[in-house]
Order: sequence, then structure tokens, then C-alpha cells
Amino acid sequence: MATTLVRNTAPREHPGRYYAFLAAIISAAIIAVATTIVIAPLSFYDNLVAVPPAFWVVAVLALAVEMRSIRWRGISLSTSPLFSAACFLAVMVTWGFLPALIVQAGVAILASVKVRAALWRAGFNVAQMALALSVSWWVWTALTEGNAWETTGYDVLALVLAGCTWSIVSHLCVAGALKFRAAMGVRDYVMAYLRTEAFLGLALIALAPIIATAAVTSAWLVVAAAVPLLSLYRLLNMAAEREHQANLDPLTGMLNRKGFEIEVGDKIVNARETDTKLSLLVLDLVRFAEVNSALGHAVGDQLLEELAQRFNSKKSPGKLMARLGGDEFAFVWAELDGMDDPASCVMEIRSCLDQPVSLGDVAVNITGAIGSASFPEDGEDFESLFRRAHIALGESKRRGSDYTRYAEEFDHHSPERLMLLGDLRRALDDPRLPGVKLFYQPQMCLDTGQVLGVEALLRYTHPTQGNIQPTEILALAEQSAVMRLLTERVVEIALSQQQRWISEGHNLRVAVNVSVRDLESADFVDFLTERMRLHHVPARLLQLEITESALMADPRRVVDNVTRLAELGVGLSLDDFGTGFSSMQHLRRLPVSEIKIDRQFVAGLIDDPDDAAIVSSTIDLGRALDLLVVAEGVEEEATRAKLEEWGCHAAQGWLYARPMSAAKLDGWLRSREAAEAVILDVVPPS
Repeated sequence: MATTLVRNTAPREHPGRYYAFLAAIISAAIIAVATTIVIAPLSFYDNLVAVPPAFWVVAVLALAVEMRSIRWRGISLSTSPLFSAACFLAVMVTWGFLPALIVQAGVAILASVKVRAALWRAGFNVAQMALALSVSWWVWTALTEGNAWETTGYDVLALVLAGCTWSIVSHLCVAGALKFRAAMGVRDYVMAYLRTEAFLGLALIALAPIIATAAVTSAWLVVAAAVPLLSLYRLLNMAAEREHQANLDPLTGMLNRKGFEIEVGDKIVNARETDTKLSLLVLDLVRFAEVNSALGHAVGDQLLEELAQRFNSKKSPGKLMARLGGDEFAFVWAELDGMDDPASCVMEIRSCLDQPVSLGDVAVNITGAIGSASFPEDGEDFESLFRRAHIALGESKRRGSDYTRYAEEFDHHSPERLMLLGDLRRALDDPRLPGVKLFYQPQMCLDTGQVLGVEALLRYTHPTQGNIQPTEILALAEQSAVMRLLTERVVEIALSQQQRWISEGHNLRVAVNVSVRDLESADFVDFLTERMRLHHVPARLLQLEITESALMADPRRVVDNVTRLAELGVGLSLDDFGTGFSSMQHLRRLPVSEIKIDRQFVAGLIDDPDDAAIVSSTIDLGRALDLLVVAEGVEEEATRAKLEEWGCHAAQGWLYARPMSAAKLDGWLRSREAAEAVILDVVPPS
């Protein structure tokens, strides 16, 4: 069984090159530090007791902010601490190179101990930071000609440049290590850093002159200068905690689908690096719907909470568990954590279901069906394993069995679904054939009650089967080239209708959903631009709704297309915010103009404190980032009033109007024109 932390191991391929790179950095650091100490003036006191109190305050501050590192998916690339940079840069220009080196080494050692780094890995961390500090000191000395710190504008600029040099050298060392350790290109690392950490790093470096000026004045002034640093630390810590909570199921406290996907992805990386296996299992409770129907949803929730407690009580170290929604749970256990056979995990799950669940005076017997898939034989990424575990689960339920392991013969599409996809394809190939149409649902400004725009919603009527659920159609189309044809038809219908509305004096913004395939397509932006030009629709009146999961399919291509669309003036809305993948990261790096709060949170905000907290926090986040915030699924006046009280910008739902055809929407708009005017330009209220 592999027990060593993956980050403390060399890559299986070319480990010699990896260790040679680390040795080169450590050697370069030793030479650089020795050279700098020889030529640098030693302004540190021989008697440590006589060191000014301001130095100790700065040193303690540097260690304090690294005691609890902040890490979320948007700030996880750098192995070198960031928050302490302002402190040891200030020490460097006020008391000299050697004191700064001591403080920085203490910070690096503390960080290494916290992550249980191997001795050689801790040595690399100390060395790469020492090398960066040496180069930074040389830049500072060259710019100031070795003069002491003064509070002039030139000195401030010189210190910021020296700090930027420190950051560049440190991150280039890390990028080089990752190139050998994780096969991550230096350019990819640098671009990822610029998208996620660069602005924060510059902000922290900009605090160094403030701390340096305070340090040469008074220890108390250092304490006062530390307030902005600690405030920034606190704000980011709160944001990281919110993101962590967004990865948890509010009912059971287990991971939700998003958090589960992230954690499983990390475990797959570990399993690949250590050449070990892992198993992903999906559990579906049998006849749970009957419990809800007979005893009520509150009792059903109690049952789920009790099962979650049982699962956690038998949780082995390293084992992941999640509630995916409803009565579905998922589990992952790896050889790295002690798993030797998926059947052992199945036995643990069964033991949790064997005993009846007591709910007041009622004892409920629960059974479940389980499907499993294993890495690497059944898939090498989360989506493959998750899909195949679901296929095995479906086979388990079909057989009436309690456990089925994935087999290739289970993975097939039903003839009915294939026929439905073929019929959809024929309807899309010929624009004259009926079937595909759009309904529209108004989006209302909560402050004024005016119409901001409409969302275009897909409807499909099959020649013999009648109306088909949009979710079923999209699930079919997204797996094939039919998705592109469907998007082109939807865009054509929406823009044609929008052109008619504009000619009638209704400058309505129309929101259209786009898929993963659309965002990955190299010519999607050109297609959309050409259709807008043909229909004379201004870009500002078109809104594209994209999901968080779509952004992770091919991030580079997707980001490029999204950026081009934003430059055209097309609005970009992040749909179902909080239910997808790494929301905070996307808000930081993408030109999103709007976020839509998913209806599952909005529907329960009056009765569920957790939903209320999620919705209110999301509204605060959107307003802080100057984004339009739209709440979906508003069906009651109490919900609308609460959203308005919290400062939500807009809402849509049955309280205002159900989705309707274009003809009915025309009548609905005319009925409102006597009392209000349609908003011409869409901007978030100030």
C-alpha cells in the first residue's frame, strides 16, 4: 500500500531530471546568498536583545499570517507564501538582507511543516525563496545605490520593483519544478498565475513600503500598518470559507457534486502518480420516494441525515463521500488510502443500510442499489468514472441487484433514444419542418418592476411522442454534432424574433443558453457575429448564458471565445451559479456581466436558513463585483420581497409570468405598456 504523500515523491518518469533541477536551484541559492552576505552591509544587531521592537513586530506578523494559509482553487498554484512577502521585503530595506533572509526562512520552514513536506522538498522551498530574495536585494541595491530606506517616491518604486523581481524569480523556480513534477509547461503556469494570483501578489508587494516606513518610525505604527494586511487576509479567508461551504451539501454536511468532483480529481492525480487504483461507487436508495410520499419530506430529510451520520461513522481515512442530490450518494476509496477491493467499500455501505432507521415512532427499512467503476481500467478522469458508475448503477437496478461493477457491455444507448436523436436531427436539417421552437420568460427589475429582457427557452414537439422535456433533448444533443445544429436554430429563431421586436419599439435583451460544444467551437463567435449583423441586432441586446461545467471542458478555447464575445459587447451570464464548478475562479478570470442564482436556492430561501444564507451571500458577492444578479424560480411575493430587500437586481419566475410563445409575449408586453416603459439599456443599478 502506498502511504507517502504524492507531493513528497519524484515523478515516475525521469525522476533524475526532477532532482537535478531541485539540486541546481539549491546550489544557485547557496551561491547567491553567500555572495550577497559578503557584499551586503550587515545592519543587524549583534545582540538580539537590542533588536528594535519594530523588527520583532514585523517578524511575528510575517509568521502569523502564514499560520493558517488561505487556499482555494483560484489561489493554489504557488508553493511560496504570499502574505508574508510584504513583511520580509520591508525588513530587507530597513534592517538589511540577512534579517530579511532569517524571517523569510522561518516563514518557508513553517509553511513546509504545515503541509508535511519532505526534508528535500522543504529545502527546495527555502532555497528558491532565498534565491529570489537575493536577486530582489541586488535590484534594490542597484536602484538605490545602496542607500538606506527613505520615504521618497523613488524608494517606493524601487522597493515595488524589487518585490516584483522576488515574485518573478520565485514563481519561475516553482514553474520549473512543476514542469518536471506534473508535466505543466512554464507558459501554462505563468498564464494561470496571471489569471489567479498576480493581482493579489502585486497588492501585497505594494504594502511593503507602508510597513517599511512604519518600521523606521515606531513599532506601534507597524501594528497600525498591519491592519490593511490582516483585513485583506480576513476577507480572503471568508471568501475561501464561503467557497468551501459551496462544496458541501447543506442537509448532510457531506460533499456535494461540485466538491466531490474536485476532490476526486485530486485523488485521480495521486493514483496516477503512484500507479495505484481507486474505485468510485454510486448509491441510490430504493423506494425513498415512498418515504417522502407517506411520511413527508421532513421525515425523508431526517432519514438522509441519519444515513449520512452512519456513513461518516464508518469513514476510513482518505475515503470520500458525497450526497449528489435527492437520495443519491457517492463514494471514492483508493489503494493509496488502504482500499484493496471495491467490495470492501460495498460491504461498509451495506452495513449502514442493514439496520432500520428510527424516525420517531417509525422504523424505516432502507435498501439501495450500488454501481461502481474503477481507475484506470474503467476511466482515467472523473467524468468517465462517474458516468460508468451510473451505468453500472442502472444495470444494478435493472437486475434488482444491490451491487454491480461496470462492464463494457452495459454501456449502450437505447434504440428509443437513438431514434429520438435522429428525428431531432431531421427537424434541424430542414428549417421548414416544425418541432423546434422557443418560449420566452420575462426578467424583471426588482427596483422598478420594469422588463429587463427575456430568456429564450427551448421547446421540442415530436411528431408522434408530443412534447419532449428540454433536459432530455439537451442531454441527447450534447453528446453529438446535433448540438451545434440545435444552437444555430435557437440563435436564428431568437435573433429573428428580436429583430421584429426592435422594429416594433421593444428593445428587449434576449438571453440564449449555449453549450459546451458551442464554447469550444473555433467558429462559434464568427457565426454569432454574422447572424447579429444579418438581423441588425445590437450586441448589447444579446445575452449568452453559460454554465460553470461548460467552462471546464477545454478552458483555454472556452476562455478565448468568451473573451471575444465580451469584446463584441455581448453580455455573458453565469447560469445556475453555485451548482457548477469553481464559481469563484470563473468570476475572477472571466468577463462575466451577470450571475443567475439557481432556482433550487431561491425556492427555499424563506423556509431554509441555509438557502437564505447562500442567496444573500451571492447577492452581496455580485454587487461587490459590480455584476447584475438575477434570481431564477421566483414564485411567491414573499420571495420577491426578500430578494428586493437584499439588493438583488432582477428576477424571473412564475410570479411574473410563465414561459410563453412570442405571440403571447407580445400581448403580455402590450398589456404592461400603459403603466411602464421597457428598459432600453441593461446595466446593474448603482
